[in-house]
Amino acid sequence: MKKMNRFAVAITTAILSSPTLAAEVEWRVPTSVPDGSPFFENFLERFTDNTEALTEGRVEIKPFGAGVIVPALQVYEAVKEGTVEAGHSTPSYLINQDPVNAIFAGFPGGMGPQAYINWIYEGGGQEELQKLRASEGLHSLIVGIGSTEVFAHSNIPINSPQDLVGLKYRTSGPWAEVMRDYYNAVPTVVPPGDTYTLLQRKGVDAVEWATPSSNQPEGFHEAARYIIVPGVHQPTFLWEVVVREETWEEVPDDLKPLIEAAAKLTTYEGLSSFYHQDLQAMEEFRKGENEVISLDDEFVGELAENGRAWIKERAEEESQAGATKMAEILEEYQAYQQRWNAQKDYLINN
Repeated sequence: MKKMNRFAVAITTAILSSPTLAAEVEWRVPTSVPDGSPFFENFLERFTDNTEALTEGRVEIKPFGAGVIVPALQVYEAVKEGTVEAGHSTPSYLINQDPVNAIFAGFPGGMGPQAYINWIYEGGGQEELQKLRASEGLHSLIVGIGSTEVFAHSNIPINSPQDLVGLKYRTSGPWAEVMRDYYNAVPTVVPPGDTYTLLQRKGVDAVEWATPSSNQPEGFHEAARYIIVPGVHQPTFLWEVVVREETWEEVPDDLKPLIEAAAKLTTYEGLSSFYHQDLQAMEEFRKGENEVISLDDEFVGELAENGRAWIKERAEEESQAGATKMAEILEEYQAYQQRWNAQKDYLINN
């Protein structure tokens, strides 16, 4: 009995005296969307899990929803100021500060997900984004490329360019400017949380927010009869985790490629998940009470052309002001898009 007690005491002492294995790298990562949203779960939480798995727990990422640590639209600033170690957001929220971000955010007439993800990882896009962020004192880790969005959940049918004239449309970014400048529409910008109420109360004619599976839990299909596709205004989109350069340099060298691998894995897994979830959402939309309107090819082509004209004008304005970077990156982007389109006859998309 005494021997058993001495043995138990020895084991207990060994456990209590053993050092607790703590993560070597710990990042608090706020995001621009609420906890539980598809972007939070599919991109940030997935990156958190992949990083923990590939680094065997040596890197711990703690995700926080919008507003918990910093406001939704101040994630980049919080990282630059050192309020947090890293942040999760999209270049879409930086377009007003620097329009070059529109190229990475996705813009009307730009590449769809298949071509875009290849430009990012094989055609030099990731390197261009990292150089852009490095000029801001940040290191970029791409953790999400998304599927195509829904053009609109609408209280009125949209079938032609004439239907856009005077349209009260909840939208933002490049698309808002295209709608205003080319179609005399009335773009309205409101936070995501106010979008459903605005549509339901007919404060606007139509709204656009995100992909089918992202829109479905928001209930837009319950507030408006019509669902307009395809999402030529936002063929794809990108989310990233940004880290201060000083913070990134402090990461052990053997962990850096593992974190980068976790980010790339997250991007491919996240896009695949969006494709699948969007397929299910569209099937349910079509079975329900909504009328799904598919815009004809001529209309889609016109919208895309106007989007390309818009971004070309912005790049020329930047160049005239002495900032040539946007025009240079846009030229690379569109050259890859042209290469892709020139050879797409071999590719089966069914």
